[in-house]
Amino acid sequence: MEEILIPLAGISVGIIVPLSVFFWQYHETKHKNETILEISKTLDDPAKLERLLAIFDERKQEPVDYRRGGLITLFVGVGIYFLGFVSFGSFFEGIGLLVFFIGIGTMAAGYIYPNTSEEITKAVEEFEEK
Repeated sequence: MEEILIPLAGISVGIIVPLSVFFWQYHETKHKNETILEISKTLDDPAKLERLLAIFDERKQEPVDYRRGGLITLFVGVGIYFLGFVSFGSFFEGIGLLVFFIGIGTMAAGYIYPNTSEEITKAVEEFEEK
């Protein structure tokens, strides 16, 4: 009987965790939208409503900086590599090298593709000068 409990628990966790995250996100967004709706009923000034919506807007205004993410990934790979080198063996060394090279690729993408408006403007101006 105990032989079947561990696989069932593993399968159950794989189903329960995503469903609970979905449920939590749904209720959090639902309550936030209800709050915005109630507050907006009392506001007469459209400028105040715009400021309120800006406060609740969680989207990032800045683009993703692949150079920063690549550098972080690169050093995580180095850490995993040395963890395998020191104590866990060649399997972790291989994983560390894989993560390291993913970080290098991400950093390269950050340098190849400009992501801030200033960098894009500069790239366009340099191209137009040619």
